[in-house]
Amino acid sequence: MFKNQYLLLLFLITFVFKNYAQELTKPVFKNGEAQIVEAFNTPEKWIRHDLFVETTFDTDGDGKLDRMHVDVTRPYQTDTEGLKLPVVYESSPYYAGVAPDVDGVFWDVNHELGEAAEERIHPEVTRLGERPTISTSQIKKWVPRGYIVVHSSSPGTGLSQGSPTVGDDNESLAPKAVIDWLNGRAKGYTEPYGDKEVKALWSTGKVGMTGTSYNGTIPLAAATTGVEGLEVIIPIAPNTSYYHYYRSNGLVRSPGGYLGEDIDVLYDYIHSGDESKRSHNNTKVRDTEMKNGMDRLTGDYNDFWAGRDYLNDMEPMKAALLMSHGFNDWNVMPEHSYRIYKKAKEMGLETGIYYHQYGHGGPPPVSMMNKWFTHYLHGIENGIEDEPNKAWIVREDDKMEAPTAYKDYPNPDTSDVTLYLTSGAPQTGNLSTIKQEKQGKETLVDNYSFSGEALAQAEITNHRLLYVTPKLSKDIHISGLAQITVKLASNKPAANLSVWLVSLPWNSSRRAKTTDNIITRGWADPQNYKSLTESEPLKTGKFYDVTFDLQPDDQIIKAGQQIGLLIFSSDKEYTLHPKPGTELTIDLDGTHLNLPVVGGAEIFNKAFKD
Repeated sequence: MFKNQYLLLLFLITFVFKNYAQELTKPVFKNGEAQIVEAFNTPEKWIRHDLFVETTFDTDGDGKLDRMHVDVTRPYQTDTEGLKLPVVYESSPYYAGVAPDVDGVFWDVNHELGEAAEERIHPEVTRLGERPTISTSQIKKWVPRGYIVVHSSSPGTGLSQGSPTVGDDNESLAPKAVIDWLNGRAKGYTEPYGDKEVKALWSTGKVGMTGTSYNGTIPLAAATTGVEGLEVIIPIAPNTSYYHYYRSNGLVRSPGGYLGEDIDVLYDYIHSGDESKRSHNNTKVRDTEMKNGMDRLTGDYNDFWAGRDYLNDMEPMKAALLMSHGFNDWNVMPEHSYRIYKKAKEMGLETGIYYHQYGHGGPPPVSMMNKWFTHYLHGIENGIEDEPNKAWIVREDDKMEAPTAYKDYPNPDTSDVTLYLTSGAPQTGNLSTIKQEKQGKETLVDNYSFSGEALAQAEITNHRLLYVTPKLSKDIHISGLAQITVKLASNKPAANLSVWLVSLPWNSSRRAKTTDNIITRGWADPQNYKSLTESEPLKTGKFYDVTFDLQPDDQIIKAGQQIGLLIFSSDKEYTLHPKPGTELTIDLDGTHLNLPVVGGAEIFNKAFKD
């Protein structure tokens, strides 16, 4: 009798266990992607809470380690079924509000080069937001697919303690601390100054990060620490070097759309943290470190900028990397992603790059992001690491979700074609693969009141030099970085130098696409002809060779167009505005452009034959 009761009990236990196990909710995968699971797609049941993760630094000077404000959104099954899931994590300095856009916030750009501008005003941020939710970004996309979504406010913003430093080490160590907490290596607390701990018992420890612009910079910052558990990052239009954001080849240059912005302006813009700590932070960071390091007088690269260049910090990085950027992003320019992608490849990291033809922002297709997160966070073998193509580029007439796959970027079939100049000012000269000697010199007169667009379209003007190819009879494909060498002399000790590569005739219609007119552009300070770290006043009448890269591009120039090389001085929307009248004299025989063309010189020359 006893034996039969025992067998019956064992049967019941086995039956209940098997049926319970079958009812446990798990992520579902199809075609290498995490699928929406209805049991996870229940926003009314999602568990939302916040906490404060202790870091390893004290940047607000209160003698206590700074704590970062973190929120969590997770499926309820992480409580009821003990389910552990990987994390999609986004961090930002913007979640709690930003400073108002009022007159005097930006630096005045109307002054001579090398002269100081008048001091600007410092607006205060009114902090927004309430606990426990910091942000709702990423949640609807990833929680239903079997992820936990985590957000954090960066140091000195929102309820996160400390000070913003705009790219210094604490902005790397802060997300590292959050990832350490998700792996049980750092402490989290229910309150900013309390001692009641919170543990991430629902986390598998595997973390993927993503975000756009500053929010895309932070994943890279975290990855450069080499933190264990950060498996993959997908930065979208990230600022990877604050020097490259606010300077260009020694030149003080504003990001597109924000004339007069600089790193201290961004500091004020995001400083939404504890009001009682702001005075200390302002004195230490903005009014000392930034004021002494940012150097708007020369634009040289120095230790201050080197400490805010993530290319210099990549050695510990282990995370897989999928970059995303727009070729016509004139705010955070496309070089930001390319330089990191190139270095990551050299380091042997798993890499991919997605470029589109539009402006700032623009994530990869959800399917692509899904496959990367699925592989690196859930461990599903979907072939991502064996993919023969490492670059995906949205062609000019295609939709964002339909990029063309290429073996790499730049296109491996690309080689440089050297183009030379022939005289033609004040109208247009020629741009050709044939070098014609003794072309002499041509002079332009700086006047910032004329925009680059106006100068490209002008038939006759002495405010620019323009050199154009014959009309294309076939399409040509440009892929990579164009490089220019300009041999010039100035009648003043300092001058702006701006170079645009344009597609002509200019399309000024309302239906013009972003790619119809601008191919790429670049800016440089002739005083830095030797190096980025050393500038010297120009000697009147002396010629200098100034060589620099234009912004990365991948574009198909259509038959019927002409490629134009536009050389001018002050760029109204990007550079300082010195008093008009500076003369730049270009030695045509010593000036040339290297253009990266798929198929090289043979294809390029064929494109001009009927």
